[in-house]
Amino acid sequence: MTSTDALKVFSDLFAIVAPVFAGAGLGWLWGHLKRPFDHAMVTALATQIATPCLIFSTLTRMDVTTAAFGEIALAALVSYALMGALGAGVLLALRQPFHSYLPSLMFGNIGNMGLPLSLFAYGHAGLALAIAVFAVGAVLQFTLGVWITSGKGSPAELLRTPILYAVAAAMAFMIAGEKPPLWLHNSTRLIGELMIPLMLLALGVSLASLRVASLSRAVGFSVLRLAGGFACGVLVAWAMGLTGAARGVLIVQSTMPVAVFNYLFAKAYDRKPEEVAGIVLISTLISLATLPLLLLAVLRWDMPGL
Repeated sequence: MTSTDALKVFSDLFAIVAPVFAGAGLGWLWGHLKRPFDHAMVTALATQIATPCLIFSTLTRMDVTTAAFGEIALAALVSYALMGALGAGVLLALRQPFHSYLPSLMFGNIGNMGLPLSLFAYGHAGLALAIAVFAVGAVLQFTLGVWITSGKGSPAELLRTPILYAVAAAMAFMIAGEKPPLWLHNSTRLIGELMIPLMLLALGVSLASLRVASLSRAVGFSVLRLAGGFACGVLVAWAMGLTGAARGVLIVQSTMPVAVFNYLFAKAYDRKPEEVAGIVLISTLISLATLPLLLLAVLRWDMPGL
């Protein structure tokens, strides 16, 4: 590879990660300056309004078949199951409580970071596939994740998950082979476009306030989340024969750092929130440093000349 080629590769990778760094960086600066930020309101707007709109508008305007959607959703489900089994095995061996650490090992930041990375790496087709992974992960985190953390749960929680209804509505149009009315498409697209910048800003503000309680444990669990997630993503992609954007998106989404929601749930149910905060912070910092390598790895499978 010549120096010109190397410079182009660096430029392409920087174009993918720069928006993530910029959004989270602005959020961190806002939080560091102690400027007002209603985290609960922003999170509610992003997850209950903007995210369902983004899911609906993206899936109904993209050329993603129900088969492709189902395939990557199944791959995501298997990847979560593998990571859950790996995390549970490690925690059992270390005699650490599942309710405090297992959700952090299972659920990565597939919304704040995974969606924009998939969008800028693979375009709108990649975003549609990433949303399928995100939909599976969000439903699992807001049901299974809460159940593990709280120690109790009910299937009725599914009925209170707006993302589920957005997916169902989009699938209805996809199966029928129809496009939604223009007014509905334009409305959901406009509101849905709030989601990514809102979540990036919220991520940055959260990172500005988080602190590390136990550095060794935070580093260890962070490496397990990132390396284990990468291994699970690669294994599932290989086993299911995924190629191209589907393979890249699954691996990228599987390798995301610990989601901030894990800290919020740990705080709500008093499950070692300081420890979880440290894992969120350290895993995010490691991920930001290794993102170019991750993207280079997944993109090289389809473009060996990189």
